[in-house]
Amino acid sequence: MLSSKVTDCNAHGQDSSYFLGWQEYEKNPYHEINNPNGIIQMGLAENQLSFNLLESWIENNPTATQFKNNDDHSVFKELALFQDYHGLPSFKKAFVQFMSEIRGNTFTFDPNNLVLTAGATSASETLMFCIANPGDAFLIPTPYYPAFDRDLKWRTGAEIVPIHCSSSNGFRITRSALEDAYQQAKKKDLKVKGIFVTNPSNPLGTSLSIHELDLIFNFISTKNIHLISDEVYSGTVFSSPKFTSVMEVLKNKNLMNSEVSNRVHIICSLSKDLGLPGFRVGAIYSGNVDVVSAATKMSSFGLISSQTQYLLSEMLSDRKFTQIYLSENRRRLKHRQETLVKGLQKVGIRCLKSNSGLFCWVDMRHLLSSKTFHGEIELWEKIVYDVRLNISPGSSCHCSEPGWFRVCFANMSEETLILAMQRVKSFVESMSKKNNRNRHQQMLHNSARRTKSLPKWVFSLSLNQLEVGEQR
Repeated sequence: MLSSKVTDCNAHGQDSSYFLGWQEYEKNPYHEINNPNGIIQMGLAENQLSFNLLESWIENNPTATQFKNNDDHSVFKELALFQDYHGLPSFKKAFVQFMSEIRGNTFTFDPNNLVLTAGATSASETLMFCIANPGDAFLIPTPYYPAFDRDLKWRTGAEIVPIHCSSSNGFRITRSALEDAYQQAKKKDLKVKGIFVTNPSNPLGTSLSIHELDLIFNFISTKNIHLISDEVYSGTVFSSPKFTSVMEVLKNKNLMNSEVSNRVHIICSLSKDLGLPGFRVGAIYSGNVDVVSAATKMSSFGLISSQTQYLLSEMLSDRKFTQIYLSENRRRLKHRQETLVKGLQKVGIRCLKSNSGLFCWVDMRHLLSSKTFHGEIELWEKIVYDVRLNISPGSSCHCSEPGWFRVCFANMSEETLILAMQRVKSFVESMSKKNNRNRHQQMLHNSARRTKSLPKWVFSLSLNQLEVGEQR
């Protein structure tokens, strides 16, 4: 017999449309030569736009990949043997310097407060284990990353209570939405342990405003709860307003080393900012000594290889490279985002105004057959199977309004993105023609019904008028 943990995996969320779209893509993936009619992957938030910069650094710094130090001596044996799961000091130092650089050096991070994890997914789950007991709840603004239902809940037993945000104000967090979510948790007899935000937002592609951050800090102070800020997209902010980290807010409010600061934690990663998801590098940053201690112990279950740490410590320590990379990467992201937005605008589809991320939050409400989530899934299925684009429906992100979709733009070539826009254009035009035919047929049908209901004397009068007209 297997453990019930193995046999009861329904909470994993693998049946979400977010994951189902991936499964369909994997059955029929697009390839410009081998499978030009396949499904284009627009459900993957992956940054491939600046790979040549990374590859160029690798070529120009061969000693790093050969595991040699500045004296040209091999460190391979040292790296291959056991390393403390606290992580290489050189890498932690380089990592926090990179974090500071992303944030415009408005905050100096202490490597002693950093816990390395095998990706942001591991960091998220580890923080949940450290802060929440099974059955405790975290409040999360909607829409949110679909896999949080897996990452935060599946093994920890924690609960998520949505903070419902609306398109009427650009899905911004409000005081009333925060309070409503808190009261909803209380009605369910859930103990609220904190708020979990993504800043910048996945899937919105927007960074939190100063007003929203003030609301959140006032709320966690009043309720005496934690704040986890997932800042894995902090390096992707390509236009105003600028990104403001929760650590910067603590500093500006003179709350460093306060009781509030002990309840504020951030999640970082090199998957999005540096485009290296396969390297599995994530981190927790917290000023809470107990959280850092517990998370460090838990990190032994998901370590980053010493070879990876060594290579990246060399790369991130090259300040000239990191400055060039961050600047150029932001420029490329902005260009690519504008390409998608303009392409969709040409066919009458608008996007939420965004300033960051690897995706756009796309409004297709006018294309729904019915203003329901059933209508949304119906449209999504047409886009996946007929248009052959994998995008993520808003319902998978727990959006409270049907008709919104997350569309990724940075995981493909520009030629592939243009092809995707051509497919969307053809689809919208075919829908428009079909709707026009349906409206015309409906008008004919209504006209026929009205004609059948007219009395016979109307037809007689019409005939008499016709005969008079002929005589003239």
